[in-house]
Amino acid sequence: VSTELSQGCARGCDLCSEFNGCLRCSPKLFILLERNDIRQIGICLPSCPLGYFGLRNTDMNKCIKCKIENCESCFSRNFCTKCKEGLYLHKGRCYVTCPEGYAAANGTMECSSPAQCEMSEWGPWGPCSKKRKLCGFKKGNEDRTRRILQAPSGDVSLCPATTEVRRCTVQKSQCPEGKRKKKEEQGKQDNGNRNRKDTKDTKSGTKKRKNKQRGATVPATAASPAQ
Repeated sequence: VSTELSQGCARGCDLCSEFNGCLRCSPKLFILLERNDIRQIGICLPSCPLGYFGLRNTDMNKCIKCKIENCESCFSRNFCTKCKEGLYLHKGRCYVTCPEGYAAANGTMECSSPAQCEMSEWGPWGPCSKKRKLCGFKKGNEDRTRRILQAPSGDVSLCPATTEVRRCTVQKSQCPEGKRKKKEEQGKQDNGNRNRKDTKDTKSGTKKRKNKQRGATVPATAASPAQ
């Protein structure tokens, strides 16, 4: 059993014990509890170290460990203010790379919000197309664009997309060249049918003429009267 003491404590400590170190720090100082095997030893600090944030109370100011993964210093238990080296900070969390649509600005490791860019209004949606064609399909894509009016530090890579694409459905219509091609094919087919018919008729006429010639009779010559 450790006896609590108010005399002989480390500087800045108002109450301490031989077994657990400081138990209560002087006002304005923060108490940090460090684990040493099975013991928790309290020390008093003017500010909390990396990986901790300071929580001020009327009773006693405490250093509380950050609960965010890969966080070096934090503002509260779940909001990081600085990540470990090589990681990016975004909205109080640490990432290997900035989330999509965000980028680190001015050589820092903090992901900049696209909202810092000044963008124009979206233009109207373009015609529905597919493979650069405006006909001959039912489902395609349409797009619209906008301009970057102002970018933070002049870096347009930090700004959101200037083009937006969405799916569209239209009533399928045949392309003019398709109609022309179909008409040409139909014409060729009709000509072919006509030619076949003409050939057939020609053959039939020739056959009839041959049959007529084959069946023709030589008129009989009148016999001369007997002398």
